[in-house]
Amino acid sequence: MRVEYDRETDTLSITLREARVKESDEIRPGVIADFGYDDGIIGFEVLNASTVVEQTKELQFAVAD
Repeated sequence: MRVEYDRETDTLSITLREARVKESDEIRPGVIADFGYDDGIIGFEVLNASTVVEQTKELQFAVAD
């Protein structure tokens, strides 16, 4: 999994797995989901991320037991 924030485009990208994108759908205003050739989810993009994400320079990651 990879999380990237592009300050220039104000876009947050969350890649769940590496695969070729077959199609992308805007599932909610400003949220784009990428789907692969197996119809599984590959990742998400959040447009205008600085208006949604409180800390674009900080990432916390936790795994539940």
